[in-house]
Amino acid sequence: MSGGRPGLDALLPGGRGVWVPIDHGASDWPVPGLQDVDALVAALSEGGADAIVAQKGLISHLVRTGNAPSIGLVAHLSVSTRHGGPDAGEKVSVGSVEEVLARGAHAVSAQVNMGTPGEGRMIERLGVVTADAHRLGVPALGMVYARGPNLSPMSVDPTNGQAHAVRLAFELGCNVAKAAWSGSVEAFRHVTSAAPIPVLLAGGPRTDDDMVLLHMISGAMKAGAAGVCMGRQIFAHPHPANMVRAIHAIVHQGATPEEAAHHLEG
Repeated sequence: MSGGRPGLDALLPGGRGVWVPIDHGASDWPVPGLQDVDALVAALSEGGADAIVAQKGLISHLVRTGNAPSIGLVAHLSVSTRHGGPDAGEKVSVGSVEEVLARGAHAVSAQVNMGTPGEGRMIERLGVVTADAHRLGVPALGMVYARGPNLSPMSVDPTNGQAHAVRLAFELGCNVAKAAWSGSVEAFRHVTSAAPIPVLLAGGPRTDDDMVLLHMISGAMKAGAAGVCMGRQIFAHPHPANMVRAIHAIVHQGATPEEAAHHLEG
């Protein structure tokens, strides 16, 4: 993106967005689909993705090598690895808002695993990120997930805590929240209505059934989602650009899953 640092409207044009997290290589490796990030980001941009979410080193690489196409760059400031043992669920902060802006990021992201040991420290870290983001005028994405052995959703919550996760992101000052699918359009309406900020649908584990995924995205949009924030479902797909085109058609053009599926044939 050119013309200075874009605001949230540029990252969510028309209030809708297709964001693709590609930060998975920090937590796991090898990760199918992430071996050639330059080619991947070019394909995502070509397909119509509005933004990628990546760790700061990858963003610096894209900017330094001139391979950052016209796409939003959201720096994810949280990380843990598969080798962390009992601490693997606790995300720590690995940078500051000011630093990632200097590296070329347009927005920031931080994660809280609600119900996981270390939840309080993760909430505190997210609060620091949103405080700095507010001071510097930078959009912040809250990746707040309802997961972990201590999760204790209320009996009246049909979303198993995911609506509360979105509310927490909002209460802590996030401009956008990411949320897992809660199983039905009716349940996901509880998620999107939990806070007056855009909610982006998470992808979850990779599925080989493209139509199941497209129907899930369509259902989320019917329930009030502002788009998607999906990683493996896109970058691990055999044809990432085509999958982005299909998702873009649903999110930005209101296409049905069947109409969107035609983009997968190209």
